[in-house]
Amino acid sequence: MIRVGHGYDVHTLVEGRKCIIGGVTVPFEKGLLGHSDADVLTHAVMDALLGAAALGDIGALFPDNDPAYQGADSLELLRQVCRVLQEHGYRIANIDATVLAQAPKLKPHILKMRETLSRTCSIGLDQVSVKATTEEGLGFTGQGLGIAAHAVCLVEK
Repeated sequence: MIRVGHGYDVHTLVEGRKCIIGGVTVPFEKGLLGHSDADVLTHAVMDALLGAAALGDIGALFPDNDPAYQGADSLELLRQVCRVLQEHGYRIANIDATVLAQAPKLKPHILKMRETLSRTCSIGLDQVSVKATTEEGLGFTGQGLGIAAHAVCLVEK
């Protein structure tokens, strides 16, 4: 059985926070606001994986009103999602993600993001694609107010 999942996440850019995307701390004067570390890319990937297996979403597994997840490392949460998928008999075939950000420039960090996500999910680097795009000044991401990410994945059972 082959199943496809889609995930989407968005976080506001604010001063005084680290900008963590795909498990990589990206040098920038602002960071992402959230209950956990607000890793927008990793959150989208987790939702895509959970959606493909019809296992809910990250809000159900890791509620943002639970103090246990305050400042949580999203890569650790992703490891937990991968364990849940494995327990249900699923194997990740591939992940394809796109980050929407006017700034910071992400191209220099894409390979590290792919490496980090592939290692965290225990899959090959060739099974993880990460892309970044601007929205040419349009919308909240284009105006530099936040960063969004979409992810799709294929899982097999």
